[in-house]
Amino acid sequence: MTAQTAQPEVRTKPDFRVGLIGQGIQQSRTPLMHMNEGAALGFVLDYQLLDTDRMDPVPSLAALLERAEAEGYAGLNITFPYKQEVMQHLDVLSDAARQVGAVNTVVFKDGKRFGHNTDFWGFATGLDWALPEVKRDCVLLMGAGGAGGAVAHALVSVGVTHLLIADVRPETAQALAAAIGDAHGITAEAVTDMAVAAVRADGIVNATPMGMAKLPGMAIAPELIEARHWVSDIVYFPLETELLRVARAKGCQTASGQGMATFQAVRAFELFTGRKPDPERMRATFESFDTQSA
Repeated sequence: MTAQTAQPEVRTKPDFRVGLIGQGIQQSRTPLMHMNEGAALGFVLDYQLLDTDRMDPVPSLAALLERAEAEGYAGLNITFPYKQEVMQHLDVLSDAARQVGAVNTVVFKDGKRFGHNTDFWGFATGLDWALPEVKRDCVLLMGAGGAGGAVAHALVSVGVTHLLIADVRPETAQALAAAIGDAHGITAEAVTDMAVAAVRADGIVNATPMGMAKLPGMAIAPELIEARHWVSDIVYFPLETELLRVARAKGCQTASGQGMATFQAVRAFELFTGRKPDPERMRATFESFDTQSA
């Protein structure tokens, strides 16, 4: 029996109830990773998708948080486009969440809401796992939103000393570059000329939603990618985005969104349950999904 078919039945009163708030999240692999890991550790974890694309009328984020808290959820994962908005509704922020300026994991405990950012650790760990020996001196990061902030700090933590940040909102890229420079003392700059930035970069990272099933395409022109680049994408449905397909065709080393998706879930699981999960087991669940359904 594969990990994908091992989905446990949910009892009327699970040991833990958690969920994911986001838009267009029906293909998320996160629920099964959490539920299967709970079953492997001997308890029932119920994981619900709170997909605002499926809600009419769409409730406010504040209302969704109140609903989950009232229904006894242990916590919530937060994804696009709510990672920054959610911060104003929380009582306590972790150091990582405060530094990154975004939250992807909320824990309800002792009548308070605690905000964490497990994307930071997830991306750094995933990159080391997928591309352990690539040159990381200068990296072009596309996307300066909630996920982009986490990835930017993570890139510095794995050795990047010169970060080029591009975003469709130049002021957002400039703000992130300033924050990274102040926090880490490295060179970080907002860029608008993608051709020049690509020439300077060793690696290219997509932290925008471009490439998702509902937002197809690329945040960089294909001709700017060279075989010498390594290319990473945080999008994982589809697992092979157009960016990664183009990069592989050019001979680039690539890293899919699998690493970040798996390792952020590992850390979130521990925050929700207080139990240490098995990263390899959670990765096996992720990999049990057919690429076509990703």
